[in-house]
Amino acid sequence: MKLKKTIIASLLVCMLPMSSFAKDKTIGVSMALFDDNFLTILRNAINAEAKKDGDKLTMMDAKGDVAQQIQQVQEFIGNGVDVIIVNPVDTAAVGPVMKAASDAKIPLVFVNRKPDAELQDNMAYVGSDSELAGRLQMEALAKSMNGKGNIAILMGDLANESTRLRTKGVEQVVAKYPDIKVTQKQTAKFMRNDAVDVVSNWMTAGNDIQAIASNNDEMAIGALQALGKNDKKILIAGVDGTPDALQMIKNGKMVASVFQDAAGQGQGAVQTAVKMANGEKVQKVVDIPFQLITKDNLDKFTSKNQK
Repeated sequence: MKLKKTIIASLLVCMLPMSSFAKDKTIGVSMALFDDNFLTILRNAINAEAKKDGDKLTMMDAKGDVAQQIQQVQEFIGNGVDVIIVNPVDTAAVGPVMKAASDAKIPLVFVNRKPDAELQDNMAYVGSDSELAGRLQMEALAKSMNGKGNIAILMGDLANESTRLRTKGVEQVVAKYPDIKVTQKQTAKFMRNDAVDVVSNWMTAGNDIQAIASNNDEMAIGALQALGKNDKKILIAGVDGTPDALQMIKNGKMVASVFQDAAGQGQGAVQTAVKMANGEKVQKVVDIPFQLITKDNLDKFTSKNQK
């Protein structure tokens, strides 16, 4: 009788669908570019989370090229991955990526950069509210400026939603202060070297600037490099909370940064992707909150966003 029950139990197990068994997932990841300090932290977090769960990961560098990113997604689909994670090159040009994933019925997770398109079924976004980052950053600068002076905005890549929303957040706060004016606004494409050139040109032209709000830390550091000894005591704030920026805040060279949780975004992207691959329901938008970093709370963030 015991043997009969064992045989029946074994047969029932064999009849269960394969989805009843946990199995490692194959994940294709296309990053906008590898050559970026914050995105390096993000992709390392994605790698670590996938490795922890034993999932198979293929990660590719789109090198800032939309066409290359589309090709990478198509390659993932051809290789039969279970789920795709995309850090978009251009948030306004994600249509082909969304269509390819949808046609192939493969779950798609956008990370860090929110697409300028309505998410369809089987799609999700894991990231942070860029408008909030701009507001937090500018409130810190306005306080340090005593509510008056001229401000310049270093904008990131104009094809990126975070550039538009962070700049919008800065301008929303400026609108509350009658004695603060935005006198310069220019893109430096999120790049340190480009920011050096932009700010050097502002200084050469003799622009009267008391503060610079930068859409990310890399450009903020480029601004500091352009200012050299910063005899004019121009106030600088960035976004991301990278290790380099934290050091600048510690040394009193930057007023503030806004912590963007690269590890949280990377972990959240993989966890969301795996759930979707398993057929589980997930939130369409998984928010990873921004937090203001100043000299007063710096110690709380020194161990975070490490490469």
